[in-house]
Amino acid sequence: MNTIQIKGINLHYELYQHAEKKPVLVLLHGFLSSSFSFRRLIPFLRKDYTILSVDLPPFGKSEKSTRFTYSYSNIAIVVSDLIRSFHFSKINLVGHSMGGQICLYIAKQSPNLVDKLVLLCSSGYMKRMPKSLIYSSYLPYFHFIVKKKLAKQGVLHNLRNVVHNHDLIDQDMIDGYTEPFLDNRIFMGLTRMIRHREGDLTSEELKQIKHPALLIWGEKDRVVPISVGRKLHQDLPNSTFISVKSTGHLVPEECPEKVYEYITEFI
Repeated sequence: MNTIQIKGINLHYELYQHAEKKPVLVLLHGFLSSSFSFRRLIPFLRKDYTILSVDLPPFGKSEKSTRFTYSYSNIAIVVSDLIRSFHFSKINLVGHSMGGQICLYIAKQSPNLVDKLVLLCSSGYMKRMPKSLIYSSYLPYFHFIVKKKLAKQGVLHNLRNVVHNHDLIDQDMIDGYTEPFLDNRIFMGLTRMIRHREGDLTSEELKQIKHPALLIWGEKDRVVPISVGRKLHQDLPNSTFISVKSTGHLVPEECPEKVYEYITEFI
């Protein structure tokens, strides 16, 4: 198990080092997910690249600290420090959903660290949580409310929402997305994320990001509609937009080979 302590938090990561000196891809997953969401994409990518896939705190196998500040800017700093710890430079960021927004934060904070961006159904233009919810997060048992809400939705319901072709949903998939939630501390981490998450980058901030960016979107995305992708494409000055038919939000699971081909063409 690969774990490293960065800024006081234990991060879990998967590293697939290519035998030759190949471009580095850093994979960042979405909300309520983990590196598991790239399990079908990584076997394609590792043929041509060195791959670093990170479990963003408090998700996956990373630490679910009750001291960490779960803001996007802080998570971005931690990921950047992890990248530098391997002495990687000019890396390519691949982010799915929330991971796409973290990629944009990294590009804004550390422009010289990043070569290109690949945004897979990236979240965008989300505001901070309402003040009432932020204040509620300080209640001593608020994490139980978070747990109850997520349990009510259930993993299967969430997977049906993010995947267009429901035939892809099997027991392996259900188990893989359930596993991180068997540790109760994740709900305390999510409570702190509700409190700390500062909202997505604004149009003005996005326009300052000059890196080449590839945006890949499922046309049937019900979580982050394709209209968000088109708006990001307008705001990111050096971006290319691709939409994929009959595909939902979870593009790395639903069409890994296609995503690999688009990335390879772009990088």
